[in-house]
Amino acid sequence: MSGIIKVFLLLAVVVCISKAQRIDSGQQCLCHNVRDSLAKSEIKDIQIYPVTIFCNKVEIVVTTNTGRFCLNPNNKRVKNFLINILKKKKTFTTVRPAHFTTN
Repeated sequence: MSGIIKVFLLLAVVVCISKAQRIDSGQQCLCHNVRDSLAKSEIKDIQIYPVTIFCNKVEIVVTTNTGRFCLNPNNKRVKNFLINILKKKKTFTTVRPAHFTTN
């Protein structure tokens, strides 16, 4: 094969690979559909996933007794709910000892 044909074949392969990566990169998010509200009594677990190279949005995955679903991180009610949870968690995890003992 001539050098020019090899270069064109290599260029075609690179273009195909880059298009495939671009298409796949948007499909690795966990949340394709999101909800704007939730019932607090049903929540068993909440997981917050930050932006990554695989998904360009923050994802909030909630596990309940009936299954898993995603919350809209841009919704004001969802934001307030998460702020309240983080405040409660902070009050439970910042307990400091009253005094130190040495041996």
